[in-house]
Amino acid sequence: MRELLIRNGRVIDPASNRDEIADVFIRGGNIVAVGPKLDAAGAKVHDATGLVVAPGFVDMHVHLREPGFEHAETIESGSRAAAAGGFTSICCMPNTSPVNDSATVTSYIVDRARKNAIVRVYPIGAITKNSAGEELAGIGSMVNAGIVAVSDDGKPVMNARVMRRAMEFARSFNIPVINHCEDLNLSMGGDMHEGATSVRWGLRGIPSSSEDVMVARDILLAETTGARYHVAHISTHHAVQMVAFAKTRGLQVTCEATPHHFALSDEDMHPYDSNYKMKPPLRSKCDAHAVAEGMANGTVDAIATDHAPHPGSEKMQEFERCPFGIIGLETAIGLALRDLVHPGLITLPRVVELFSTNPARILHLKAGTLKPGAPADLTLLDTERKWTYDVNRSQSKSRNSPFHGAEFRGGPVATIVNGAFVWRLGH
Repeated sequence: MRELLIRNGRVIDPASNRDEIADVFIRGGNIVAVGPKLDAAGAKVHDATGLVVAPGFVDMHVHLREPGFEHAETIESGSRAAAAGGFTSICCMPNTSPVNDSATVTSYIVDRARKNAIVRVYPIGAITKNSAGEELAGIGSMVNAGIVAVSDDGKPVMNARVMRRAMEFARSFNIPVINHCEDLNLSMGGDMHEGATSVRWGLRGIPSSSEDVMVARDILLAETTGARYHVAHISTHHAVQMVAFAKTRGLQVTCEATPHHFALSDEDMHPYDSNYKMKPPLRSKCDAHAVAEGMANGTVDAIATDHAPHPGSEKMQEFERCPFGIIGLETAIGLALRDLVHPGLITLPRVVELFSTNPARILHLKAGTLKPGAPADLTLLDTERKWTYDVNRSQSKSRNSPFHGAEFRGGPVATIVNGAFVWRLGH
């Protein structure tokens, strides 16, 4: 039976309140023991001196594009980008072709992931059929096929009655409802955040209120239904405040933030550069600061990338015509260390909680901890390694990133899934 000893790393496991120099002993794909100077004669030894050893990171919001858009990304290429970014588990959104709104499509994704992915892949099913916002999808059959949540992703459920019914169904299956919070009547035709920069560039704006009113509506529905509700890629200071208020009322409301929404604002955009076009758009500096503060004070529960690959033939068009979205799996940890940890805004254990413990808890995954008996999924970090991101060397099939050439201090150096290395820096 395969045995591996990760020796002498700084083991950070928020789930067990552990932060110490220790060893991690793995046998047959499971954590056997964690502690100082473990005796594991015959095991393969990996020296982690000077490294952080954490539970495998979980990205609860990615787009793998398969089936239907394999020219942009596949389950295989997306999983390789995830491993290179330090993620051991990823959750893929349902905006494929066909939409993942049935057990048939869910089963296809699960099967393809089992054959081709080098990290764990968990599908998220659509809330409504074809994500059209009108008729509920087969939520129960998709749960049986393997989904861990429901979301219509970039097509928010505008009909409040449909969303209420979705929450009631999801509650009966004990899965969260994830919503891309955007009132399409307010944001219609917008290309970037509505503010001074959009006016200066002559681009149509997407107001912060388009997100705020939807978050407010959904929190009220979550209180009515008792459902587990999750705000995807939160981006405005009012939305963060509303989630904080919902938590004080004891509601099962959680939220995630992307690295680009705390690392950039609309003032950082390069004029008309399509690599800066995403939804929600890059907001004001005030909003970006509120998102970062939300991670520091516990309001924001998770960091998720919203990895959204697009080929150059589609992305490299006029700003008004190109699709929304950027890739982000390989830069997420570097941005979190650069903009949150090194400036002293949050601690390393908090980063591990945001990337691992909390996403696993929200989705009820068997992940997010190094307790004995847990799956041996680990992320190894070097918090001082200096490196420069070259998008042309990305494991993704797409290149749409605003962080090409960015310099970082710290990032992943190894990713272990089921007790085996699936990626190592330089290998």
